[in-house]
Amino acid sequence: MPVKGDAPVLPGARAIARHVRISPNKARRVVNLVRGLPAKEALTVLQFAPQAASEQVYKVLASAIANAENNERLDPDALLVSEAFVDEGPTLKRFRPRAQGRAYRIRKRTSHITIAVEAVQVARPAKKTAAKKASKPAEPQAAESQSTEGAE
Repeated sequence: MPVKGDAPVLPGARAIARHVRISPNKARRVVNLVRGLPAKEALTVLQFAPQAASEQVYKVLASAIANAENNERLDPDALLVSEAFVDEGPTLKRFRPRAQGRAYRIRKRTSHITIAVEAVQVARPAKKTAAKKASKPAEPQAAESQSTEGAE
């Protein structure tokens, strides 16, 4: 699983959904779930998140992954969600009639969702076959000596 601090950063891509009809606070709750995760894992988290905003964030993340794959020629399995934030969009103002001729303002908020992904090289650990072979015979002897000490 790629982690941001593992390797030098490679180019990435981003996607923006503007004027999404969901409150920025509700969208931020969902975006905070996926920030810093590997892209494939983030898609899975969003797929099963119960919040209504998760569907919109899923679409933006899928678009960012597709942009990285098609425009930047990056491997989708090595992508990491490097940036994810929600800005406030324009607010639609509507009025609701109330008692005695009054009118209450209804604010229908919109959001701008931005997600950026970057490629991270997966560090493959070197095979340590010689070290494993040398350590295997030593472990049973240490276990026997500990069991005999406890019996005394």
